[in-house]
Formats: sequence, C-alpha cells, structure tokens
Amino acid sequence: MSYSRIIPVEFCHCDPAGIVFYPRFAEMVNSMVENFFAQEVGYPFARIVAEGNGIPSVRFEIDFHKPARLGDRLTWTLSVEHVGASSARFRVVAEDRLEARSTVVWIDRSFKPARWPDQIRSILEAHHA
Repeated sequence: MSYSRIIPVEFCHCDPAGIVFYPRFAEMVNSMVENFFAQEVGYPFARIVAEGNGIPSVRFEIDFHKPARLGDRLTWTLSVEHVGASSARFRVVAEDRLEARSTVVWIDRSFKPARWPDQIRSILEAHHA
C-alpha cells in the first residue's frame, strides 16, 4: 500500500532558471514522510516531539532523473520498503523526476534509538511493500 499527494512546484523551490533547486527536493521528500505520519499513521511529527521523542533522518539518497519547473504539479508516492526494530526506510518517487530513499529512526528522550511504539509499527508494517 502506498501514500500519494500532489506537491506544486512554487517559486520558493526554484533557482533563477526556474527549475527546482536540488536541496528543495530533499525538503519535499521529508515533507512526504512527515505527511505520511500525520495522515496515514495518525501520529504527526508535532506529537512525536511534544511527547519527547524524535524521528530523525539517518540516511538519504536521491536519484535525479529530470528537472521540475516552476508551476509543475508533481504526484509524489511514498511506500514503506523496510521496517526494522527502530528504523524504517521509505521509497519516495516524484513521477519521472526523481526517486529517493529516506531512512528514519525512532528515538526516545535520551536521543537513543528505541523500538517503534506498537501502534506505529503495526501501521508501518501494513504499508510495507
């Protein structure tokens, strides 16, 4: 099962040539993960942080295939590739523009990896491809 949403390319994403500046793509990948947690897992990042936990990215890979331009409306799709004891790896695709992988780790108040809470783990596993 995958999660999808449309992200429009806005002026703030672009360089002077009107194409997406590559670090903005990294922000969009992270936005996909964050929105997945809010909308599909039912556990927004704000709640994670408010409860004293965290979910930092520990690995990030992006393959750029072709540019995106100001005004494009890209359909992004996220799938869960792997669920570990405290980590998860997501594959994120923006149409034919890029393919990314983002690995996050659940951390507790001591900033150390901790096991996924059961309610989150079960949803991640249900979305596992």
